[in-house]
Amino acid sequence: MKRKAIVIVLTLALAGATLVIVQMRRHGFSARENPSWLEAAIARRLRNFAIPASAKKMTNPYPFTDARWRSARDHFIAHCAVCHGPDGRGDTPIGRNLYPKVPNLTGAGTQQLTDGELYYIISNGVRFTGMPAWGDEDRPESIWELVAFIRRLPHLSSEEREQMEKLFESRERGKEGEAIETHTHGPEAQPHQH
Repeated sequence: MKRKAIVIVLTLALAGATLVIVQMRRHGFSARENPSWLEAAIARRLRNFAIPASAKKMTNPYPFTDARWRSARDHFIAHCAVCHGPDGRGDTPIGRNLYPKVPNLTGAGTQQLTDGELYYIISNGVRFTGMPAWGDEDRPESIWELVAFIRRLPHLSSEEREQMEKLFESRERGKEGEAIETHTHGPEAQPHQH
């Protein structure tokens, strides 16, 4: 009986590998296509498995004040919006063209993650995606501010969204040699430009 189970498992694995190879030969290995449902499900499971249980239980130690809101907003516009968009929905040239696509930060897939999971992802990045690890670049307080900011994204007022869009557009113009915006990465950080 044990031998029969092994043969079945190996046969299924071989069939699965054959299907993947056939799919790649037909369609190539392009970043233009969306991941299949199977690929997305496996990637989600691997991401969840890769986040330590201790990180999942972490809670944000900082209250989200108006000063932290402004700091997180400016940080998000300076570092995150190029991929995630000023509203967090990922509708940017980079966000649309990464493989897998940038997640919609306002959607359930992100909002259902714990604060600790968001903190871990921002700090450590996600392998085989476009999400870099920011833990060596940013202070823990700044990352926690971003976690709280991501929680607020689905509830932005139209005025807040419009303000963020203007900040993002101003920053993009600054990259082209026009106005460059000064910002900070937390209440105690020194103002600077990128």
